[in-house]
Amino acid sequence: MATAADLAFDPWDPAFVADPYPAYAELRARGRVIRYEPTDQWLVPHHADVSALLRDRRLGRTYRHRFTHEEFGRTAPPAEHEPFHVLNDHGMLDLEPPDHTRIRRLVSKAFTPRTVERLRPYVHRLADDLVAGLVEAGGGDLLADVAEPLPVAVIAEMLGVPEADRAYLRPWSAAICGMYELNPSEETAASAVRASREFSAYLSELIAVRRERPGDDLISGLIAAHDEGDRLTEQEMISTAVLLLNAGHEATVNATVNGWWALFRNPGQLAALRADHTLIPSAIEELMRYDTPLQLFERWVLDDVEIAGTTIPRGSEIAMLFGSANHDPAVFADPARLDLARRDNPHISFSAGIHYCIGAPLARIELAASMTALLERAPALTLAQEPRRKPNFVIRGLEGLIVEAG
Repeated sequence: MATAADLAFDPWDPAFVADPYPAYAELRARGRVIRYEPTDQWLVPHHADVSALLRDRRLGRTYRHRFTHEEFGRTAPPAEHEPFHVLNDHGMLDLEPPDHTRIRRLVSKAFTPRTVERLRPYVHRLADDLVAGLVEAGGGDLLADVAEPLPVAVIAEMLGVPEADRAYLRPWSAAICGMYELNPSEETAASAVRASREFSAYLSELIAVRRERPGDDLISGLIAAHDEGDRLTEQEMISTAVLLLNAGHEATVNATVNGWWALFRNPGQLAALRADHTLIPSAIEELMRYDTPLQLFERWVLDDVEIAGTTIPRGSEIAMLFGSANHDPAVFADPARLDLARRDNPHISFSAGIHYCIGAPLARIELAASMTALLERAPALTLAQEPRRKPNFVIRGLEGLIVEAG
């Protein structure tokens, strides 16, 4: 069995973070499941296995609905991290049925195809305004000027967060999401705990305001559902709002800048897209496959599972490598090539199974809106300077993307 020293997989190596895809090819060649001691996880790099495991009910995002920490052979998180874990563990992404089913059913009412489709004109209008500002300035940071403010505004509008308060959301989100990296540092944990306290306190106040003065927003809808008998605790409301705010923009922000950075590195594909805007839907799917915003997704093994003759025992943690699965040549022809016209594209960037991203249709509308506005208003958009990768591995993005729009 391969050891960590034998592998090119090293999520703390800046060279690996810059381009993990060659290391993934090595992992896939090594086998279907690889033990990785530095994170005490089993790595799963193949598309077929990742896709199947995402739907396997022997795995779970949590184990607390069935086992105590001691029964599961795990140590409870440090007490000083409790504010983060209380916030995180009550959101539907980290719950299993029946709690997951109950909360997702309520939230899904805000993400029906009809509801999401009603947002399309607002999203396109906002994207057009943001890109117009970028063009008027002759360029700027595509991340800060377009990629971030668009999805943050959309999800904040859905939830009913006042415009004056929206500047707090991205810093809180970034601090909390730091805990999703592999083996986060104590400094990262302290930042996440602080952000969890502040974000929770803010939302508790907002929920109190909405109880007194309901609006046409998701938080008011969750309060009304609770009052009508679909029970959510206040902590579940807070955790659900935080999850939607974080997940509702984090992947879209990174997909936007990762995507445009990929286009600038593939000028032939960018030229094809500029010449034919009907490629936009397939381009979005291909860009999310080509440089996946969420590289890894973890699950706990609730009952023993077997992969290619290897038994993964209960109590283990599996790391499903989305980035590797999206480059698996068994599924994608010539996976290292960016092909905006790729038709057979079953990427798993939005996950699968009961935890499939509830906001995927909205994310696609947002990505299409910003891409359309940039292609139409800034047809000669060029890269002004080489971007720097964020040091994070799990959530893959850039520090910024400086462009010229003249």
